[in-house]
Amino acid sequence: MRWEISTPITAYLVYRSYSHASLTPAGILTAAVTATIHALHPSPLPFTLLVLFFLLGTTATKVKKEVKATLTLSSTGSHPRNSAGGTRPSNVLGTIFSGDWNKTSEYHEKREAAKKASNTAGGQEPRSAVQVLANSGVVSLLCLLHIYLYRLDDNRDTTAAACFGSLPARDVILAGIIANYASVTADTLSSELGILSPRRPRLVFNLREVPPGTNGGITGAGLGAGLVGALVIGLVSVLFLPSPCSAGLQDTLGLVLGIGVWGALGSVLDSVLGATLQASVVDRRSEKVVEAPNGGRVLVTAKKEKDEADGGIGGGKPSRMIGSGRDILDNNQVNFVMAGVMSVGAMGLAGWVWDVPLRALWTK
Repeated sequence: MRWEISTPITAYLVYRSYSHASLTPAGILTAAVTATIHALHPSPLPFTLLVLFFLLGTTATKVKKEVKATLTLSSTGSHPRNSAGGTRPSNVLGTIFSGDWNKTSEYHEKREAAKKASNTAGGQEPRSAVQVLANSGVVSLLCLLHIYLYRLDDNRDTTAAACFGSLPARDVILAGIIANYASVTADTLSSELGILSPRRPRLVFNLREVPPGTNGGITGAGLGAGLVGALVIGLVSVLFLPSPCSAGLQDTLGLVLGIGVWGALGSVLDSVLGATLQASVVDRRSEKVVEAPNGGRVLVTAKKEKDEADGGIGGGKPSRMIGSGRDILDNNQVNFVMAGVMSVGAMGLAGWVWDVPLRALWTK
């Protein structure tokens, strides 16, 4: 990727994240490092997919944001890093990562407004570094590995034809990169737009109706939005990829469709993981799903509820209960596992088609 193109785009994305308070300071730093890794790749495709995922995700998040904020509850009215009794960092780096910097800045004002909006509803706080890595950690590692393979190929004086699949050991990694963005884009759009469906979501396993925001809940609108997002990733990918070695229009369209279906399957896998390995906590009073800031875990019994248990709801019962799933993974871990499985799965599938075992990627 040419630095004179990637640098201003990265700077704009950093400024946009800052001005809209869509990322925490640590999240902005992590996103900038991620963009730099993608920009180091000789092909513009990884960086383009990163920018496309960012734009699609942030746009979907804004769609009827006020309505979505009323569909779920926030587990806390304040960000964990700003909770009472905390200690202020004693160094500049710690100040940046804690979010205590420049309290009079526009960023701080926007962030405080977001926190107030999420006091009783499930409003979206700025995304953290962990959330950025959950979606981009696997693909960043693949980009670094792909850069390494490019260097090896350059040293081999390769004479293979310039088409997708002509250098299988290299293109297998590229298939993993594309699959990662198809999957995380489908999952993001499915979550952000599916929750607005007029029909209540159903649990992926038994199709039982569940409250909006339930982990593992699916809707037709959500699955459709995810498929469209993955198809967009596929379409942009073929615009930047060399033509498949079979070189026909039918094969190119088949590649777009394959990427779209694979991304949609990633969204389904995320729902399966969420329904089984992630607890969905429901508020007994409102019957709404309770969400934790930055994709963390939600306590079934908060400290305040323990103090008031004797006179609380239901004869001392906690006001929250686990509606479905098991408390094994949080949302960030589910996203990371899904992205890893779909990326490695696509690499294995591409290696099988091209008769390239994965171990060949590390052999000279």
